[in-house]
Amino acid sequence: MPFFKVNENCNGCLACVQNCPAGALNYFDQEDSRKIMHNMSLCARCGHCWRICPQDAIEFKVLLTGRFDLVKTLDLVHCKVCGEPIYTPSFGETVSNDTQRSVEPLCPDHKGSEPVNVWKKLASKRASQ
Repeated sequence: MPFFKVNENCNGCLACVQNCPAGALNYFDQEDSRKIMHNMSLCARCGHCWRICPQDAIEFKVLLTGRFDLVKTLDLVHCKVCGEPIYTPSFGETVSNDTQRSVEPLCPDHKGSEPVNVWKKLASKRASQ
Protein backbone atom coordinates (compact mmCIF):
# COMPACT_ATOMS: atom_id res chain seq x y z
CA MET A 1 0.00 0.00 0.00
CA PRO A 2 1.49 3.35 -0.96
CA PHE A 3 2.00 5.89 1.80
CA PHE A 4 1.02 8.80 -0.40
CA LYS A 5 -2.35 8.54 -2.13
CA VAL A 6 -4.14 10.74 -4.62
CA ASN A 7 -7.83 10.00 -4.94
CA GLU A 8 -10.31 10.45 -7.80
CA ASN A 9 -10.85 14.14 -6.92
CA CYS A 10 -7.52 15.08 -8.54
CA ASN A 11 -8.06 17.27 -11.61
CA GLY A 12 -4.38 17.71 -12.46
CA CYS A 13 -4.13 21.40 -11.44
CA LEU A 14 -0.55 20.82 -10.18
CA ALA A 15 -1.00 22.98 -7.06
CA CYS A 16 0.66 20.23 -5.05
CA VAL A 17 3.62 19.92 -7.42
CA GLN A 18 4.18 23.67 -7.63
CA ASN A 19 4.00 24.13 -3.84
CA CYS A 20 5.93 21.13 -2.53
CA PRO A 21 8.82 22.63 -0.52
CA ALA A 22 10.85 19.41 -0.73
CA GLY A 23 10.46 18.84 -4.47
CA ALA A 24 8.98 15.40 -3.75
CA LEU A 25 6.19 15.84 -6.32
CA ASN A 26 6.69 16.06 -10.05
CA TYR A 27 4.72 15.43 -13.20
CA PHE A 28 5.12 14.81 -16.87
CA ASP A 29 2.73 14.94 -19.77
CA GLN A 30 2.99 12.09 -22.21
CA GLU A 31 0.81 11.94 -25.30
CA ASP A 32 -2.73 12.05 -23.93
CA SER A 33 -2.01 11.64 -20.21
CA ARG A 34 -0.58 13.59 -17.27
CA LYS A 35 1.37 11.57 -14.74
CA ILE A 36 1.89 12.95 -11.24
CA MET A 37 4.68 11.31 -9.27
CA HIS A 38 5.70 11.27 -5.61
CA ASN A 39 9.20 10.47 -4.36
CA MET A 40 9.02 9.16 -0.80
CA SER A 41 12.75 9.60 -0.20
CA LEU A 42 12.47 13.35 -0.90
CA CYS A 43 9.20 13.86 0.98
CA ALA A 44 9.53 15.96 4.15
CA ARG A 45 6.13 14.71 5.37
CA CYS A 46 5.12 18.30 6.06
CA GLY A 47 1.58 17.89 4.71
CA HIS A 48 1.75 21.06 2.64
CA CYS A 49 0.48 19.26 -0.46
CA TRP A 50 -2.53 18.02 1.50
CA ARG A 51 -3.29 21.49 2.88
CA ILE A 52 -2.91 23.29 -0.47
CA CYS A 53 -4.87 20.90 -2.69
CA PRO A 54 -8.08 22.70 -3.75
CA GLN A 55 -9.73 19.39 -4.66
CA ASP A 56 -9.04 17.47 -1.42
CA ALA A 57 -7.40 14.88 -3.62
CA ILE A 58 -4.39 14.07 -1.45
CA GLU A 59 -4.86 11.51 1.28
CA PHE A 60 -1.85 12.50 3.32
CA LYS A 61 -3.33 11.06 6.51
CA VAL A 62 -2.22 7.62 5.28
CA LEU A 63 1.34 8.87 5.55
CA LEU A 64 0.78 10.52 8.94
CA THR A 65 -0.53 7.41 10.69
CA GLY A 66 3.00 6.06 10.97
CA ARG A 67 1.91 2.45 10.97
CA PHE A 68 4.19 -0.53 10.36
CA ASP A 69 3.75 -2.84 7.39
CA LEU A 70 4.57 -6.54 7.75
CA VAL A 71 7.57 -7.30 5.53
CA LYS A 72 8.64 -10.76 6.70
CA THR A 73 7.66 -13.51 9.16
CA LEU A 74 10.34 -15.78 10.61
CA ASP A 75 10.30 -18.80 12.95
CA LEU A 76 11.85 -18.43 16.42
CA VAL A 77 14.11 -20.52 18.63
CA HIS A 78 13.07 -20.46 22.30
CA CYS A 79 15.22 -20.62 25.42
CA LYS A 80 15.45 -24.26 26.48
CA VAL A 81 15.03 -23.24 30.13
CA CYS A 82 12.20 -20.68 30.20
CA GLY A 83 10.75 -20.77 26.68
CA GLU A 84 11.45 -17.06 25.98
CA PRO A 85 11.88 -16.41 22.22
CA ILE A 86 15.53 -15.52 21.58
CA TYR A 87 16.53 -15.69 17.91
CA THR A 88 15.67 -17.13 14.51
CA PRO A 89 17.06 -20.49 13.36
CA SER A 90 18.86 -18.75 10.51
CA PHE A 91 20.53 -16.29 12.91
CA GLY A 92 21.61 -19.16 15.18
CA GLU A 93 23.07 -20.97 12.18
CA THR A 94 24.96 -17.84 11.09
CA VAL A 95 26.43 -17.36 14.58
CA SER A 96 27.38 -21.06 14.77
CA ASN A 97 29.09 -20.90 11.39
CA ASP A 98 30.91 -17.64 12.19
CA THR A 99 32.13 -18.80 15.62
CA GLN A 100 32.58 -22.46 14.63
CA ARG A 101 30.72 -23.42 17.81
CA SER A 102 27.23 -24.70 18.38
CA VAL A 103 24.93 -22.13 19.91
CA GLU A 104 22.92 -23.17 22.94
CA PRO A 105 19.36 -21.84 22.84
CA LEU A 106 19.56 -19.87 26.09
CA CYS A 107 18.23 -16.39 26.87
CA PRO A 108 20.53 -13.84 28.57
CA ASP A 109 19.00 -14.70 31.96
CA HIS A 110 19.88 -18.39 31.59
CA LYS A 111 23.06 -18.22 29.53
CA GLY A 112 25.12 -17.75 32.70
CA SER A 113 23.23 -20.46 34.56
CA GLU A 114 24.17 -23.29 32.17
CA PRO A 115 27.74 -23.71 33.51
CA VAL A 116 26.30 -23.67 37.04
CA ASN A 117 23.87 -26.46 36.09
CA VAL A 118 26.70 -28.51 34.59
CA TRP A 119 28.78 -27.97 37.73
CA LYS A 120 25.84 -29.06 39.93
CA LYS A 121 25.41 -32.25 37.86
CA LEU A 122 29.12 -33.03 38.14
CA ALA A 123 29.11 -32.29 41.87
CA SER A 124 26.12 -34.57 42.48
CA LYS A 125 27.78 -37.39 40.46
CA ARG A 126 30.96 -37.07 42.53
CA ALA A 127 28.98 -37.01 45.77
CA SER A 128 27.20 -40.23 44.87
CA GLN A 129 30.45 -42.07 43.99
